[in-house]
Amino acid sequence: MKGKFYVVGVGPGEPELITLKAIRIIKESHVVALPISRKGFEKPIYEAAGEARGDAKLLEGCMAYQIVRQVLPEVSGKAKLYLPMPMLKEKDRLDAAHSLCADAAAGRLDAGDTAAFLTIGDPSVYSTGMYVHERLKRKGYETHLVPGVPSFCAAAAALDTEIARNKEEIHILPASYGVEKGLYLPGTKILMKAGKKMPEIKRMAREKGIRIQMAENCGMEDERYYFSAEEIPDKASYYSLLMIKEEA
Repeated sequence: MKGKFYVVGVGPGEPELITLKAIRIIKESHVVALPISRKGFEKPIYEAAGEARGDAKLLEGCMAYQIVRQVLPEVSGKAKLYLPMPMLKEKDRLDAAHSLCADAAAGRLDAGDTAAFLTIGDPSVYSTGMYVHERLKRKGYETHLVPGVPSFCAAAAALDTEIARNKEEIHILPASYGVEKGLYLPGTKILMKAGKKMPEIKRMAREKGIRIQMAENCGMEDERYYFSAEEIPDKASYYSLLMIKEEA
């Protein structure tokens, strides 16, 4: 009997924001699949329970695993499937990497293992796990999504603000793919992973006279929050989220 594949959202960083369902699914799974974005790591590695074949740095670089480990220490004893998820924009290379990961996951499902792919935030919002999920689903495997607290909701709570009210629109934008037109959309703009575009975004925000706030590493040990463009540094981490509103 083939195993099931779950993409499990573990929230933005604060361990207490992991849902009870996520914890249950991880506990019940035979294997945890871990997305790894590390230069030079190109082929999946399977590590049986109790073994230590993988590079320790692979675990250190998987933020989703580190979040889970804080509330579920026994996850360290589970079998692990390290999946290379490079940060690329070239579609052909990305497709090849995602197909390779799906094939590796299919191998574990064919062996009867149930696998939990751990992803930060919610699996439906810019999650690499969806690429594996979709490929496995097309092949006929049983796949499921387990929702998690999205980073922009956690950031709004930490910034003590609302995202929208009444008829206000909400626009969620990937900052790494250009935001010039997006900044002029009505309502609230959420810019995900905006670190590299910070100087440009701050300049545009000042020119348009819009209010900008930022959550950096929301829910993590080194989290930082900024409440105006003047406070926000030009250099910010990968996990930087901007909330931009029309009113000054």
